[in-house]
Amino acid sequence: MPATPDFGLFDADNHYYEATDAFTRHLPREHRNLVQWAEIDGRERLVVAGRIFRFIPNPTFDPVARPGCLDAYFRGKEAADDIRQAFGALEPISPAYRDPVARVEVMDAQGIDGCFMFPTLGVGVEEALTDDVEALYTAFRAFNEWLLDDWQYNYLDRIFAAPYIPLQRPALAAELVDRALANGARVVVMRAGPVRGPSFSRSPGDPINDGVWARLAEAGVLVAYHSGDSGYGRYADDWGGLGDFQAFRNNPFRNITSSHRPIYDTVAALVCHGVLRRHPNLRIATIESGSDWVPELVRALKKSYAQVPAAYERVDPVDQLREHVWVSPYYEDDLAAVRDAIGADRIIFGSDYPHAEGLAEPRTFVDDLAGFSDDEVRLVMRENALALSQRRPAPA
Repeated sequence: MPATPDFGLFDADNHYYEATDAFTRHLPREHRNLVQWAEIDGRERLVVAGRIFRFIPNPTFDPVARPGCLDAYFRGKEAADDIRQAFGALEPISPAYRDPVARVEVMDAQGIDGCFMFPTLGVGVEEALTDDVEALYTAFRAFNEWLLDDWQYNYLDRIFAAPYIPLQRPALAAELVDRALANGARVVVMRAGPVRGPSFSRSPGDPINDGVWARLAEAGVLVAYHSGDSGYGRYADDWGGLGDFQAFRNNPFRNITSSHRPIYDTVAALVCHGVLRRHPNLRIATIESGSDWVPELVRALKKSYAQVPAAYERVDPVDQLREHVWVSPYYEDDLAAVRDAIGADRIIFGSDYPHAEGLAEPRTFVDDLAGFSDDEVRLVMRENALALSQRRPAPA
């Protein structure tokens, strides 16, 4: 294994920090009160559907945490009873966090040839609007148009920014997919968890969503499930939780019991509810959702198939998982165990740059690939995600 990769990297988990008008620039005038800024107790706060949006403590992102400043904390090597102290000194926001031209210069210095680019604030907004589906789609139409303005969906074949697709109303979701495809999207992003609305909750694998999945499969674009506010806090609340999800708020019970459940349940649903069988060209990536759940899910699917093979139309669910799902693990996970469960060709490196909980230097992810061969390192650090960034249209 090389100490430093001698090839260009492909980072499957990069982030922008949203401009302050990301959700408001393209809001129709009649919906201008849906997302607003307000000064509350001397701080600029985002207000969504009349409620303070608490997912991000400082939604202006200026100043912002230094990349990787929580590395030791997330490796479990450093305590942080007061998470604010663990952040240390904040810094002015860098142009590279909001501008693709400046970002490519940073990528060049980091040795990164390409990356998938995901929201920071945006992955918390769906949960705030599940009670009003029309408002939800109004907000994400506006958001995706801002993303196209500021980042494009494919910038110079280097930065692949992911428009956001909620599934609450499949016809409207299909319109968002069509708009994304027409503008060159190579990846779209969804949140893990059931599809929830004001009077329903259903699996993403419900056949009602097949029109959306068919569009994505036919075009051969990647579907990324990125962590965010999955809504699973409601289960912790049944045990005396703390209400609204807030990034970096210490809640050991919620962290221990629910951090892996949304993605475990979602991937299980895609397999068990037949999505991957009905749409064999689909490619799914799990991003910033860890990987400790992978061996556990493989074991559960193996046992289930041995018990009721007809439920899977006699198509091995573990084979479905290994064929259709790529995983971007946390760097502190047991990466060898993930490799043994699904293969090195299904692992994609993600640095989470420039987030505080990510890596200050993305290339250092390789330091955690102990026991991986040179060929496996190249797959994880470049080739797997690079291939996913290319559309793979379904055979005619």
